[in-house]
Amino acid sequence: MRIAQPTRLAHCLRTFFNEYLPGTRGMSPQTILSYRDTWVLLLRFLAATDQLEPLTLDFDQLHPERILAFLTYLETARGNSAATRNVRLAAIHAFFRYVAANEPEALALAQRIVSIPFKRTGTRPIDYLDYDEIQAVLTSIDRTTTAGRRDYALLTLMFNTGARVQEIIDLRIEHLQLNRPFQVQLYGKGRKLRCCPLWAAT
Repeated sequence: MRIAQPTRLAHCLRTFFNEYLPGTRGMSPQTILSYRDTWVLLLRFLAATDQLEPLTLDFDQLHPERILAFLTYLETARGNSAATRNVRLAAIHAFFRYVAANEPEALALAQRIVSIPFKRTGTRPIDYLDYDEIQAVLTSIDRTTTAGRRDYALLTLMFNTGARVQEIIDLRIEHLQLNRPFQVQLYGKGRKLRCCPLWAAT
C-alpha cells in the first residue's frame, strides 16, 4: 500500500523525537534512545496484532486497551519486570502528554492513555561489598594479562569513584587528569558533571 503523506501519528512521532525531546525538553541521548526503543516495540506489537504494515498505523490503533495489551505482552511474552514495564509506560505517557498539547482532536485519547497507572513494584534491598570483599575481588584478577590489567583498572576506578557503569562507558581520555592532583570528570544522570579525585593506586 502506498501512503501519500505521513499519518498524524507519524508526524507526531517525528516532531516528538526530532524536536520536542532534544530541543524543548533537553532530554539526554540515552533517554531519547530508551523512548525510541519503547516505540519500536509498541509499533511492531500493534502491526503484528492488527496484521498491518507499520507505516499504516495511526491513532486509531492506539486506544488504551491496546496499550494495556502491549504492557501485558512485555511482562508475559518478553519476560520484562514490572519496573521495565513502568519505564515503557513512562515513554508512552510522555508522548501522549505531547500529543495532548499539540493535537487537540486527540486530547480525549491522550487523557485516557495517560491515565493508565504504573504497576507497583517491590523495593529490593541494596547489597554492598565491604572493603575486604572488594580487595578480594581486586586481588583475584590476573594482572599479568592485558585483559586482567584492563579489568583491574576498570574495577578500581569504579570502586574509587562510585561511578555508574554508564558513566564509565562514557569516559574519554580528555576526562582524565593524570598529573597531580589525579582526577577524573564523570558525567552522570541528568548530564551532571562531577570531578572525583583518583587514588595513586588507581
